[in-house]
Amino acid sequence: MQITDKRAFTRTVLIAISFSIVIFIVWNTYYLFQIFKTEERNKMELWANATEAMGSDEKVWVTLSQIINNNNTIPLILTDSEGVIKKGRNIDEDIIKDDVVKDSIKAYKMLKELEVANNRIAIEYLPGEFQYVYYGNSTLLNVLKYYPIALALVILLFGTVIYNFYRATKMGAQNRLWAGMAKETAHQIGTPLSSLLGWIEIMRVDDVDPVTIAEVEKDVMRLQTIAERFSKIGSEPVLEERDIVAETERSFEYLKSRASKQVEFSFTAPTHVIPIMLNPELHSWTIENLVKNAIDAMKGKGKLDVVIEERENIVRIKVSDSGKGIPKAQFRKVFEPGFTTKKRGWGLGLSLTRRIVEEYHKGKIKVLTSEIGKGTTMQASFKRA
Repeated sequence: MQITDKRAFTRTVLIAISFSIVIFIVWNTYYLFQIFKTEERNKMELWANATEAMGSDEKVWVTLSQIINNNNTIPLILTDSEGVIKKGRNIDEDIIKDDVVKDSIKAYKMLKELEVANNRIAIEYLPGEFQYVYYGNSTLLNVLKYYPIALALVILLFGTVIYNFYRATKMGAQNRLWAGMAKETAHQIGTPLSSLLGWIEIMRVDDVDPVTIAEVEKDVMRLQTIAERFSKIGSEPVLEERDIVAETERSFEYLKSRASKQVEFSFTAPTHVIPIMLNPELHSWTIENLVKNAIDAMKGKGKLDVVIEERENIVRIKVSDSGKGIPKAQFRKVFEPGFTTKKRGWGLGLSLTRRIVEEYHKGKIKVLTSEIGKGTTMQASFKRA
């Protein structure tokens, strides 16, 4: 337990350090963005101060042009006090070229965009006479401003990967625990089973009613099957070519003989052999889980139908009940480990069933149809051998 706690603590520390590094990068990018933005503002104010010192409209632009010749990335528009565009620089030539407005609609639209981007700078080139400089962000700033968004997405992606990794690790540990418990259970069941087989022989010697012996023997064999099922959890099962009709009917008849007499059972299947690659013990477990789940849904009273259909290379087993039904929103949740609507139970039956069908037998299982208060049909599909 201490080793597990230390590993969990180490993972938590590593995750915290990783997130801290990414957050620092985001903060540093934002900080650099603000520095560049302030520097560009200072440059524009320098230009404004220079123009104020010139005192002439023509000299204003000459001086301003000389100052900004070493910076060709900041879009800039100069207007008079009435808002009329006088000059432009680093603007699309289709809008302003050689200080001449080519497209007034686009030019004033650009002016509005620059006004939103940064606060304008007033230039008092003559006493009481003002001009205004509107400027935008340089190409560098336009690139930098998207960095925090990109890094935020990186954080989200990083967090998702870490979460999935942690969850997968946790689920892997849980699966190993369940597999170990299942194998140990199978091992523990083995001892009393051997003893029960001996008692059956003694019952035969003592001339006990053969019918009684046969029924006890069926239950003992069933316990052996259950032990074999548990022993296979966590290992790759051996698949054999079997008749799915016979294997399904065998499990169905056993469950029918031991279920409530208030349940009306029916079994419909083709009369010919349908070969499927399957593991008999695990397939029996699949049918048992589906049938027992249907009986629980009906609270031990109702109609239960098992139908086997064959279409081309696909064989479908449908288990229908007249129970309480499943809300459509829970069609997928019923196969999740731990999900159950019963007061008692661990919610592992359908989860194990899906694993047996989809992982071991390469088939598909789903809730085919369900209606509240009328019943549910579960369907398992397999490929022909």
